[in-house]
Amino acid sequence: MPIGGVFQPRQRCLGMNKRVHLYISGRVQGVFFRDSTRQMAQAMGLTGYVMNLPDGRVEVVVEGREEQVDRLIQWCHIGPPGAIVTSVDIQNEPHRGEFKIFEVRR
Repeated sequence: MPIGGVFQPRQRCLGMNKRVHLYISGRVQGVFFRDSTRQMAQAMGLTGYVMNLPDGRVEVVVEGREEQVDRLIQWCHIGPPGAIVTSVDIQNEPHRGEFKIFEVRR
């Protein structure tokens, strides 16, 4: 489809799938970060998981439409009320389509 007179690849017009692996640091445990992330991801139609790590960080692996994944990444930079996010390490990975839902892992 032409956008601004330029043809864009078909995948771009339909919304490409994306997968990212996030490591979120700061005061992110004990503030409902995992459950809030699950709620946000499910509302956006994303799949994957969120879990606490022994070193105090939160790990998120998320897959879905690029626009929705990017919105969740933006949200993770802030988190729920009570969270103080100091950094979000983002690792792009090949989309695998391995998840059916977005869940909290323990």
